[in-house]
Amino acid sequence: MNPQEEVERTLADIAARDAELGAFVAVSDAAQAQRECERALASGGALQGLPVGVKDIFDTAALPTSYGSPLFAGHQPRSDAAIVQAIRRAGGTVVGKTSTTEFAFLHPTPTHNPRAPGHTPGGSSAGSAAAVAAGLVPLAVGTQTGGSVIRPASYCGVVGFKPGYGALPTPGLKPFSWSLDTVGLFTAGVETMATCAQAISGRPWAQGLRGGTAPVFGVAWSYPWEAMSASGRQALERAVAALRAAGATVREVTLPPWLGGVFKAHDEVQGWEATRALADEYAFERDRLSPVLRDYLTQARGITDAAYSLALDAAAAGRDALGQLFDGIDVLLTPSAPDEPPQGYASTGSSSWNRAWTLLHVPCLGVPGTTGVNGLPMGVQVVAPLREEALCLKAGWVLEQALRA
Repeated sequence: MNPQEEVERTLADIAARDAELGAFVAVSDAAQAQRECERALASGGALQGLPVGVKDIFDTAALPTSYGSPLFAGHQPRSDAAIVQAIRRAGGTVVGKTSTTEFAFLHPTPTHNPRAPGHTPGGSSAGSAAAVAAGLVPLAVGTQTGGSVIRPASYCGVVGFKPGYGALPTPGLKPFSWSLDTVGLFTAGVETMATCAQAISGRPWAQGLRGGTAPVFGVAWSYPWEAMSASGRQALERAVAALRAAGATVREVTLPPWLGGVFKAHDEVQGWEATRALADEYAFERDRLSPVLRDYLTQARGITDAAYSLALDAAAAGRDALGQLFDGIDVLLTPSAPDEPPQGYASTGSSSWNRAWTLLHVPCLGVPGTTGVNGLPMGVQVVAPLREEALCLKAGWVLEQALRA
């Protein structure tokens, strides 16, 4: 099937199946998508016309952008976000906008979870994770401010990649917390992720994926923010057993105490910045915000400038101390989420297993292939040092192969 035929098939698949799934909020028409595909192929980029879904938190000139809020219903930006431009230069074809929670916070979307019917797909990148899990697109773009890439990837049983902060461009993204908002990607497998992430970033993240010595994995069984659930422990134990059976080195580690302070600092940084990023919406359209967002912004207005400065200091100190965290290991393994996807659609779940890593700006990869105690998807998260995206992907590939074996 050539790229134009693949785009045509993708649009037909979305039309036939997405009414029930609810992963997309806007889809290109056939003529527009074929023009996009022709431009993508003309770029000579490595993605070669690959269909891509883009989270509706990014501006798109050819498709409406509502940021998951009725305040921006029908909003039509005049230019594309930088990540959309990067996808096009890499040879990708944007076929539609995937659903996001309101301003990428916690108010759930109508999206369903194709791998766990009746359970949340997570958030805020719900549509992107679900679209890849359902096979509607091979690649989708999301964002993570707390855990909005790794958590929905875990719930939907797909690969989620959060590169280091700023590694993929954010201009044209509706901000929630500008020092935390990070662009991420979803695919079905790690090798596809490495290839696509390298093409979009222009960095050699896929080099050495299969060759060389396997990374040394670290695993901790105690964390400073909460105890592991039975499902989290089961997933992590299976990952460790699979890696050891494959010949990889796994070392048990004790996490440094300062990591608890970093976890707490995330709340102050996010809250202080969110009240400013959404100041107009709160001041002039407060009654049209969801109660969960309105109440959060009201509470976050109490975060002082001094508390924000201290939180930024804690984050900077944590980044300076990362050598201690990775002493004797290459990457760290943790659960991707607190538990299996919660039942129902009233909540998108908790980001407690992702916040510290987001604040530290380190690359993270959510790898599927394990389950929780009820047999629902439960991912394992690979955390790598700063600017070590290639190492993160390589470790994820080793873990994926071990789990498959």
